Amino acid sequence: MPESGVIAARPDPASSAPVSPAPSPARAPLVMIVGDSFTVGSGPVERWETYAAKAARELGWQLVTAGASGTGFVNPGPVNRTFERSFTEELAWRPAPDLLIVSGGHNDRRTRADRVNRAAKRLLELVHTRWPHTRVVVIGPIWMTRAPRWAHRVRDAIAIAADEEEATFLDPLGERWSRRLVLPDGVHPTPAGHTWLARWLVTALAGGGSGHRPPYG
Repeated sequence: MPESGVIAARPDPASSAPVSPAPSPARAPLVMIVGDSFTVGSGPVERWETYAAKAARELGWQLVTAGASGTGFVNPGPVNRTFERSFTEELAWRPAPDLLIVSGGHNDRRTRADRVNRAAKRLLELVHTRWPHTRVVVIGPIWMTRAPRWAHRVRDAIAIAADEEEATFLDPLGERWSRRLVLPDGVHPTPAGHTWLARWLVTALAGGGSGHRPPYG
C-alpha cells in the first residue's frame, strides 16, 4: 500500500485510445456601459437592479458598469467627472469589450446643443481610437415623464454625433412610460420601471436601432 494512503489508479488498457478534449464553453459577450443615475442606480434601485443589469442577465452578457449619478456628456455632476472622464478612468484601460453602450444626456440641461454634440463626438472618437473593433451603441436621454423641449434638442445633438461616428443610436424619448413606473422624485424609474427599460433595450438592440434619424440643417 502506498505510504501516502492515496490509492493509485491502475491504467485501463481499454482506455488507452486518445480522448478528444471537451469543447470549451462559449464566452459570454463582454459589454461595458457608461452613464448616469439611470445606469448606475438611484434611490432604492441598486446597480445590479438597473435596466442595464437586467438586460445583461436576459442576454447573457458579462457587464461592466461605469459612470455616476448627475453626470453627462458636458455636466460633470457632483463627482466632477463627465462621461469622457468616466470612460477614461474606469473603462479605457481594460481589454476591449464586444459592445460599449453610452447612455445619457438627461443631466446636460441648460447646456447648448452644440456643446453636447462636440462632447459626445469627442468621446466616441476616443472610444474608436482606443477600441477600433468594438461595437458602440448610444442611448439618448431617458425621460420617464413628458420630456421638455430642451431634452429633444440634446437628444438630436447626441444622435448627430452618433451618426457621424457610425454608432447605433437608440431613442427612449419616443416611448411613453406609465407614471406607476416612476419613483416619487418624478424622475427615476422604480424597480418595475427598470424592468420595462430593460425590455425596451433588448427589443431596440434586436431591431438594430430606434429608427430615429437626426435632423440635418
